[in-house]
Amino acid sequence: MMKKENNLKKPSIFWIALFFLWLKTVIVGVTQFNITIENMNQFIILILNPLPILMLVITFLLRRKESRQTYYMLVFMTLASIVLYSNVVYYREFTDFITIPLLFMGNNMADLGSSIHTLVKWYDILFFVDIVIAGVLIHKWEKAGKVVKYKHRFKDLRPYYAVIIILTIINVSLANVERPQLLTRTFDRELLVKNLGVYSFHLYDAYLHTASQAPRVFANESGLEEVNEFIGENQPSIEKDLYGIAEGKNVIFVAAESLQDFVINETLNGEEITPFLNELVEESYYFDQFYHQTAQGKSSDSEFLINNSLYPLARGGVFFSHATNEYYALPEILNENGYYTASMHGNNGSFWNRNVMYNQFGYDDFYTKDDYEITEENSVGWGLKDIDFMEQSVEHMLDMPQPFEVKLITLTNHFPFDLDEEDMYIDRFDSNSNTLNKYFPTVRYMDESIKVLFERLKEEGLYEDSIIVIYGDHDGISSNHNRAMGQFLGEDVTPFVETQLQQVPFIIHIPGMEGEKISKVSGQIDVRPTILHLLGIEVENQTIFGDNIFSEDYEEFTILRNGNFITDEIVYVNEVCYSKETGEPTDDEKCEPYLDRVHEELEYSDKIIYGDLLRFDGRNHNNEDTDANDVDTMKEELQEENAS
Repeated sequence: MMKKENNLKKPSIFWIALFFLWLKTVIVGVTQFNITIENMNQFIILILNPLPILMLVITFLLRRKESRQTYYMLVFMTLASIVLYSNVVYYREFTDFITIPLLFMGNNMADLGSSIHTLVKWYDILFFVDIVIAGVLIHKWEKAGKVVKYKHRFKDLRPYYAVIIILTIINVSLANVERPQLLTRTFDRELLVKNLGVYSFHLYDAYLHTASQAPRVFANESGLEEVNEFIGENQPSIEKDLYGIAEGKNVIFVAAESLQDFVINETLNGEEITPFLNELVEESYYFDQFYHQTAQGKSSDSEFLINNSLYPLARGGVFFSHATNEYYALPEILNENGYYTASMHGNNGSFWNRNVMYNQFGYDDFYTKDDYEITEENSVGWGLKDIDFMEQSVEHMLDMPQPFEVKLITLTNHFPFDLDEEDMYIDRFDSNSNTLNKYFPTVRYMDESIKVLFERLKEEGLYEDSIIVIYGDHDGISSNHNRAMGQFLGEDVTPFVETQLQQVPFIIHIPGMEGEKISKVSGQIDVRPTILHLLGIEVENQTIFGDNIFSEDYEEFTILRNGNFITDEIVYVNEVCYSKETGEPTDDEKCEPYLDRVHEELEYSDKIIYGDLLRFDGRNHNNEDTDANDVDTMKEELQEENAS
């Protein structure tokens, strides 16, 4: 009896596993996840939050057969380390954490080789050294008879379960002091990990994923009516300024991969980073306070925003998790108004699940790498170089019936920003961030490719009958490179500055129209209603959250997917209200009137997606009835006309 009482007090695999995993998790939180400690509460939370979940699993393993306990414990340490390390690698690029919906994007991994290779460091082996040390110690102590094991019964472990419960209560209580209603902020993963710990976050994420599957089953028409009632209360009146100015013209979208607005009209070593775009903005509508609103879906999120004027999901990507929903997307609307629609990308059709999602959007055609001549010479990084992509894409446009709407998705300016020396029009930056250093040459190359696009459109007679819309799809430089970014900008990258760096270019070029800079706070969610306005296309009873930016009644209020928001006077970041004029924290009361609306708008958009509510909108969606043979026939007839 005495022996059993002392067993758990002796050196044991319980204490070895718990100590190493706890210590590693705390160190990683501070050094890799940039978890800042601002007060004693946060310090206690950091120390406590890994313990309850680790102790719970380890005590469960101690109830296994004695001869297998060491094996199970080392396997658990390995799995926990893999979870931790996977988040570290993902965080290095995206300053975010892995979620279950993100794991469903696994078929993207074949195309992520160069990116992942860049993110993995030689010293990452240290993440797993503790497993080897623990194994050696356990083996040594077992051989010396210092580790006493037996199959613990539940009553033997009751003191430990009591400790787990107490630690959990303390952790959650302190977390709620730091952030009341913490678990309602599911879109703020950094806040959840900081307060709950990375392992508990993943358990909570699993719960959220399971819970998100139910809304579609119980959804009905009243859910859509509730959303539309909310939208009706916040939409501005219809404004006819510039209405129909581009009626009947082709629409050419250029999704500029990872292009942020800070490079526009900026120089590096005395050379313009984007010389062509700098000229273009002078003769185009240029929106210089335009924000990307993407989340984990990145490029696919930007497409979702622009085609649907709905917010993406905070976790994972809609293109994967809800690709079979009913949507009333921009391509379908343009189809109904006589347009041929296509998306063009020199990559796999399955990447970001586009080949499935595009059917739901109503695209007539999707040009993938199989439709392009791709060689080793004209490829780099992620695939076909942008200049070759633009040239070949214009050739495809010549075979399309007009008017057409096409989306050109660029590739070269993609992390890890690889580029052949012969394609560099500008030198690399010199900082401690290799990512930022390589970013400028690929941006400059993209700029050159857009110039080639315009030249080819003019040569082939397509330019005058088209409007060209260029937008940055998401940020390319994450907050992990703030030090280097501060060096380039010549100022510290505070949370306020970091939010301003989420601005991406939005340029609408209409041949023959004078240029104008439009300094309205706006976002990707506003693109669809703005373009339809210029085309003179009215759509009744739309379920959208964006507005026509040209409207005099347009409200300068842009919500980011993480719950931050920007107006013409304030910026709300991580629960701090900043003055746009000074960039310094200001009175919280200036931000408070917007908080409920932000929460409601994101929640209603999520309800549309999770509940597949657009299936109740009463429209006869044509995405399942599109006859590809009709499109092929039109293209063949056009080719015959050109030949004759």
